[in-house]
Amino acid sequence: MRDLSTLGRYLLIAGFAVALIGGVLMIAGQVPGLRSLGRLPGDLVIRRGPLTIYLPIVSSIVLSLVLTVAMLLITRR
Repeated sequence: MRDLSTLGRYLLIAGFAVALIGGVLMIAGQVPGLRSLGRLPGDLVIRRGPLTIYLPIVSSIVLSLVLTVAMLLITRR
């Protein structure tokens, strides 16, 4: 029974994390500066007939830098 309760706890935590991420994404869609994320200069869009491939290279770099700085500020003592 202990294994099932541990699994249940992990599933609840995962569910709350998914709900939190969903809420943040809903709010982020209304922020004017975040709407251009994914359409920055340097992000590649390849269209060949019915196939479209998105390669958000610059957006990934910007997001990585922002998250790195945020984590450094949060974990700094």
